[in-house]
Amino acid sequence: MVRRAGFRSLCEGGGFHRTGGWRWGKSVSDIFQEVDEEVRREQLKKLWERYGTYIIAVCILVIAAVGGWRGNEWWQTKRAAEAGAAFEQAVTLAESGKRQEAEAAFAKLATDGTASYRVLARLREAAELAQTDRKAAVKAYDEIAADKSVAIVMQDLAALRAGFLLVDNSSYADMRTRLEPLAAPERVFRHSARELLALSAWKEGDMSAARQWTNMITSDPQTPAGARSRAEVLSELIAASGKG
Repeated sequence: MVRRAGFRSLCEGGGFHRTGGWRWGKSVSDIFQEVDEEVRREQLKKLWERYGTYIIAVCILVIAAVGGWRGNEWWQTKRAAEAGAAFEQAVTLAESGKRQEAEAAFAKLATDGTASYRVLARLREAAELAQTDRKAAVKAYDEIAADKSVAIVMQDLAALRAGFLLVDNSSYADMRTRLEPLAAPERVFRHSARELLALSAWKEGDMSAARQWTNMITSDPQTPAGARSRAEVLSELIAASGKG
């Protein structure tokens, strides 16, 4: 087939000159170019006949994958918007003093909402419980703090809020077990955790431990001004007790 095409290309435009010789209608380079194009077309045709079905299938799969990704993205955005609206509505109920309705709304969102709003709803639900049932609130915070699927910063926040509820009645040993990991230099809520530990030790009469925590607070250059001022006041109380 290629030879016939090459011969046809060779002859096109040619003819006998009146002098009796053959006159070439095209240059040799043009002839070879046409032959190469014919070969390429033949190769492409064979490739398509062999792999065309697979190419079409791959194209369909790519289109389906892109469509599925776009659809999932739209669905997630829609769910996030709905969860955000539900969260705002629950917050409005809480601020209006409708605590039971707010608790129910946060509980529903904690189950049905998107991942981020589920955690926020659980925290707010625990905060609402703290107004009426501190024991239940501490339990709710503890569950969040122990949930490994929750981001560590949210776990720490839940543990810290439980500590705020317990500081007046729990022993220093219990508070230390709960909050000492949060007081490490790399933890986000270390300043608040140190304050609670210092206050707990002071309330229990363990002035040595209280002094340890207040020193840690005042020596940390990143300690917020408010926390530093409170630690300085507590340091003065420890000194005045004559036990520190």
